[in-house]
Amino acid sequence: MPNNAFPYSKSNHYGPSPATSTSLTRRALTVGAFAILISAFAAQAFAETTPEKFVPFNQFLDSTRSATASDVLSRPESKVRDPAALEEMRQAILNRYQGVEVSHSFVLDGEHYDCVPVNQQPSFRTYGIKAAAEAPPAELISRHQASADEDATRAKSLVSEQPIDAAGNSTQCEASTVPLLRTSLETMSHFATLKQFYQKLPGNAVRAAQAHEFDDPSVASHKYSFTYQYVNNLGGNSNLNLWSPYVNTAEGEIFSLSQEWYVGGSGAATQTEEVGWVVYPAMFNGSEKAHFFIFSTPNDYATGCWNNSCNDFVQVADSGLLGATWNNYSSSGGPQYEISAEYYLYQGNWWLGYDGTWIGYYPGSMYKGGQNTKYAQIIEFGTEGVGTTIWPPEGSGAFSSKGFGYAAYQRNLYYINTAGTSIWDSLSPDEPSPACYTITGPYDSTGAWSRYFYEGGPGGKGC
Repeated sequence: MPNNAFPYSKSNHYGPSPATSTSLTRRALTVGAFAILISAFAAQAFAETTPEKFVPFNQFLDSTRSATASDVLSRPESKVRDPAALEEMRQAILNRYQGVEVSHSFVLDGEHYDCVPVNQQPSFRTYGIKAAAEAPPAELISRHQASADEDATRAKSLVSEQPIDAAGNSTQCEASTVPLLRTSLETMSHFATLKQFYQKLPGNAVRAAQAHEFDDPSVASHKYSFTYQYVNNLGGNSNLNLWSPYVNTAEGEIFSLSQEWYVGGSGAATQTEEVGWVVYPAMFNGSEKAHFFIFSTPNDYATGCWNNSCNDFVQVADSGLLGATWNNYSSSGGPQYEISAEYYLYQGNWWLGYDGTWIGYYPGSMYKGGQNTKYAQIIEFGTEGVGTTIWPPEGSGAFSSKGFGYAAYQRNLYYINTAGTSIWDSLSPDEPSPACYTITGPYDSTGAWSRYFYEGGPGGKGC
């Protein structure tokens, strides 16, 4: 980090000082070499449990049509409530791919993507649109974009490192096509109902203490560490430190994430745009890696879904794989990796930016004249986890007081005011469950870090 990045003393852990930056970098290189060795063994173990089995698109559709209730419901991992719930899932999948022509498919880290023409993606039918909206100018996404400094680097996408999948398929979609994350009965069967597969309750960290539950009463509640600011806004940005905290599903833990929220309205009229990374084994077929995700709701989570699985997001870029993993994750005391994500309400649509590219948008018509057709009213950044009697680690799994290299962070935090100007955030911390998750900061600085804070904790019982 530059010398003026932020104040530091030996008595705190709020970041590497200029005096220790070189030694930290050397240590990171040493630990990084060890981490490469460990990650090689981890990758081998993961490959053994989650093989890169490629299923052609037509075969996938045929198996969806022919799957029987007795077969799916009898699987040990199936949570489907009854045959009627399974049939609702099947029809959702078949409707998703109605009239879709796939140019080719590929698989990365156990997730299939189907390359479809931009104007055939299911969201076009959802909104009755004929052509995608024009993306914001490219220069708008770089308004305050901080490049990764010597202590933290951008995580590499799988596509950049694996241009060909294990079956020999290109991981790059053709011109005028976009990669659509495949939703399958195999994944949906980890949930009791289609609604449970889609939903994310309560999602609004400002209302974290309120009691919201899934259809399944065994799913207890969400727990947080977060920061917030009440301000009218057209979106904003964060650089999110990337980790993969372990989610112990055998003990009743559900998911753990780090994200941004842009929230408007209240009560049943609450509307959000959300983005970040999540470890969610049920959603990603047992994977314990962090995955890129988006979510939005126009009606306080009565509807909405993860990663465009309910056909509510219009993608325009042939990159930015929703639901994807990365080649790099941070390690305690070792190398630190991050991603950058932004939302911007531009010409009536909520555009998603990821690492300098406009990926796509939630159409303004989704919000049916609600608050977020005009502007959002709250910005929030932090961690979220779901458990029953025990809650998963959030962030790195370390309390926020551990500071740089040990606790997860978010930095380069700014919002876009209603005039379209980028303004540095002035956030307040909240710790609804301080025995399990905390916030340290937020801090004001200059250079690559600007506004930042540390987040998360070990979770456990009694949260």
